[in-house]
Amino acid sequence: MEIYLVFVDAIQNSNKFWAAIIEDSNLTVQWGRVGYKAQTKIHTLANHQRAVSKFNNLVAEKMMKGYRRSQSQIDSNCEISEINRAIELLEIIRPYVEQRNFSVAYINALNQYLKIVPTPLGMQIEPYRVYRSVEDVDYQQELLKSLLATPTPQVAAVAVGHASEATAEPKVISLKTISKNFWRHL
Repeated sequence: MEIYLVFVDAIQNSNKFWAAIIEDSNLTVQWGRVGYKAQTKIHTLANHQRAVSKFNNLVAEKMMKGYRRSQSQIDSNCEISEINRAIELLEIIRPYVEQRNFSVAYINALNQYLKIVPTPLGMQIEPYRVYRSVEDVDYQQELLKSLLATPTPQVAAVAVGHASEATAEPKVISLKTISKNFWRHL
């Protein structure tokens, strides 16, 4: 069993993840800020059943605190509905960025997007600086659309800004391990 959860609230400067995996009777939990080194704790339990029970209890606790299921990386194996929803959210975000109107509606769409596509945003989230231009939004959309267009994995650096271009060899980049300043390329 494995799970990856995120808690995002751009206004409250929250961009956290929590992940857990069960291997035999061990439950490994990792947590931290998206894009930063995770803290890790290994729970060694009496048997696999107890590990599953602890896993379920911890997941329920996190979900009650507002964490939502996500994924640590975006690639062509992700659910198509999730990729399409992320693209839709970028379409909602685009006019706000174009007009430099960072209203509550923009923040809500941004928070929803970041729940689907965990993105390292540094230690201080500045919602009006996440997308600096419509070109940044358009580039994100193209990266996501490329995952829908081909059956083989593409570059999955779906973080703000221009990531490395797709190469001949398919590559997947874990979003939770991208450098904290990766997206601030300008």
